[in-house]
Amino acid sequence: MFNEVVLDHFGKPRNAGDLSDATATVEVTNPVCGDVLRLAVRMEAGRIVAARFKTQGCVAAIAASSLLTELLTGQTLAGASGIAPQQISEALGGLPPASFHAAQLCVDVVAALARKL
Repeated sequence: MFNEVVLDHFGKPRNAGDLSDATATVEVTNPVCGDVLRLAVRMEAGRIVAARFKTQGCVAAIAASSLLTELLTGQTLAGASGIAPQQISEALGGLPPASFHAAQLCVDVVAALARKL
């Protein structure tokens, strides 16, 4: 059902865990499926220099969260806010329609981050 890119991010997630010196930490939940994504970032000079995640959810949610941290690193908040769910899905090789909610969860957590900062 999932391609190798998704399975790689799921099996070897990038930037999973806590970020002790985070500038901000936010958490969002998908009320339909119950996926939970906690994102912590450290900002320096207006850019995200570190991002870590903890996700409780499906394969796609964990893979999308892993990819999101890679996309965020080096971004300004404005640049991060421009990340679209389609971009996340495409970078993962195309999420199946039933799993596209994982990409939207990532966009929702970035929006929560923007509101907090």
